[in-house]
Amino acid sequence: MTSPQSAGALLEHLFRHQAGRIVAYLTRRLGPAHLDLAEEAVQETMLRALETWPYSGVPENAPAWLFRVAHNAAIDSVRRLRLHREKTEALLAGLSQLETPCQQSDLEEQLRDDELRMIAMCCHPQIPRDASVALSLKTVSGFSVREIARAFLADDSTIRQRLVRAKRQIREQHLTLEMPTGQQLEQRLDSILGAVYLIFNEGYTAHEGAELIRQDLCFEAIRLGQLIASSSIAEPRVHALVALMALQAARLPARVDAAGDLILLESQDRGLWDRRLIGLGFYHFDCSISGEVVSPYHVEAAIAAVHARAPDARSTDWPMILELYDQLLALNPSPVVALNRAVAVARVHGPAKGLSALVPLEGDPKLRQYYLLAAARGGLLVELGRREQAAACFRSALKRRCSEPERRFLKRKLAECV
Repeated sequence: MTSPQSAGALLEHLFRHQAGRIVAYLTRRLGPAHLDLAEEAVQETMLRALETWPYSGVPENAPAWLFRVAHNAAIDSVRRLRLHREKTEALLAGLSQLETPCQQSDLEEQLRDDELRMIAMCCHPQIPRDASVALSLKTVSGFSVREIARAFLADDSTIRQRLVRAKRQIREQHLTLEMPTGQQLEQRLDSILGAVYLIFNEGYTAHEGAELIRQDLCFEAIRLGQLIASSSIAEPRVHALVALMALQAARLPARVDAAGDLILLESQDRGLWDRRLIGLGFYHFDCSISGEVVSPYHVEAAIAAVHARAPDARSTDWPMILELYDQLLALNPSPVVALNRAVAVARVHGPAKGLSALVPLEGDPKLRQYYLLAAARGGLLVELGRREQAAACFRSALKRRCSEPERRFLKRKLAECV
């Protein structure tokens, strides 16, 4: 007999890795309009596993068991709905043939294709971006409403509303799981990559809350990126995004200390950086340079690669990083990129030049509530010995939105100035 604890742990692992695949599989069979039915069948399957596995034992082929039970649960749900006869028969016909891992050697390829099509549908231009991200995490990644709400610091009801809105768009616009082609695919890929990177960034640096890092979001974004990179729609910029995320995620073990406090890049123990993720990042970076088009993801990945190659902070090739930020600013002229470039200017030409590079950003409305602008100015003022002015900057930064670890960091910097 399997203990409830071990069965529960295994099921949680399987749910995270299999739920989205089963939902995508059932949605292909039932049609996107019945996405709710597919999700309910999977939830019912997970509940049944929780009730039976601790007593009857974990099945030898647990993923196949989940697929089979979810498939049968979907059939039962269709019959219970008592829809119009023709509609019921059409849905049952879609479920008439069960595909399981033990029956088809090519099922893995089909499941990857199902997931990819589901991501593409979730990121349809008819669906608002915030709803696209929530729907992707829910249907493809197996995140619960509560987990999504916690990740994005929203109420459960807010996330539910986003999901309802997205599913309504799927029904009303008659969206399908067919992959777009041509220019539509190009635009959709932009949306897909944007959603994946948004998931990663929220995990890498939470905007608010008690934790700075949410590794589950980071690694799920990397998984989705690799899924796209291994597909027929992969382009060099997809590999560039995966490289960027992997190289940044490699720093996660060194970004916070045992107390959960923020550790800046220059102070991190690089021996803690994940060498496997660095290797993965460089592999995808090599794959990304095959094309002629250079995307912002390429340049950001190149910046991350410069940091990853440096054995210590003093060895960092800051002139190269500044050159890359110049390229990135030309491709993506955003104030956040300009802020990061100003830091690179300070490393190459000194803190006074860095402060001058910050001046044009001080009135930018997009940075009005961005604590890092004031924090960066404060850090450069400390380097110049102007501690009273630096303290005012850190006080200003503390008035802006940030996570608790970032807030503790700012308070430490303020204490060092007074």
